[in-house]
Amino acid sequence: MDMLDSIAVGVVEGDRQKLCTVVRAALDDGIGALEIINGGVVVGLDDVGRRFQTGELFLPEMIVSAVAAQEAIELASEGLEDGGDRKKATMVLGTVRGDVHDIGKNLVGMLLRIRGIEVVDLGVNVGPEEFVESVSRHGADFVGMSALLTSTMGAMADVISGLSAAGLRDDVRVIVGGAPLDAKFAAAIGADAYARDMAEAAKTIESMLDERATQTPRVR
Repeated sequence: MDMLDSIAVGVVEGDRQKLCTVVRAALDDGIGALEIINGGVVVGLDDVGRRFQTGELFLPEMIVSAVAAQEAIELASEGLEDGGDRKKATMVLGTVRGDVHDIGKNLVGMLLRIRGIEVVDLGVNVGPEEFVESVSRHGADFVGMSALLTSTMGAMADVISGLSAAGLRDDVRVIVGGAPLDAKFAAAIGADAYARDMAEAAKTIESMLDERATQTPRVR
């Protein structure tokens, strides 16, 4: 097993000490920071996402893996020059008004940052006006909304309505996620996509970016 494979396995196992030891060894062997992150840590996180979807891993184990991955990324990033990887896009991310759950949102934000997406995390209990203002201020390409309570799901529609009223809806792709949601709900409120976990969120955004790359750039 080579070092990148060992890093990926370490992420899945969630063994922070072992993982950081392998990352240091990889850096000492001259493996680049971005190669470690993209070829090792991200591969491991993708595997964690797949295992979560199939029921092999559960949320507590996913969190342990995410924490280990974050430490590995921070360690590897010490080898990056200022400027690092070029930003691909900007996402405004938040848990909607009335909901204070943030584990899933935080995992999504972490994985997107690894993949070169600038994440503006608004936190929890975020109102429509805060989403709209942040999209306008940052020129965001994506809006990500999370809700874990059925009583707060409707707030997502309010955010989309607010974006439309501000003339921003055509400028952003809206992705929603959370335990009580599904693709049917996302379509009903006018969202562009539903993502059930961090791996699917990252995959969806990468697909949208690939699609955008083939289109004529929009004018803001």
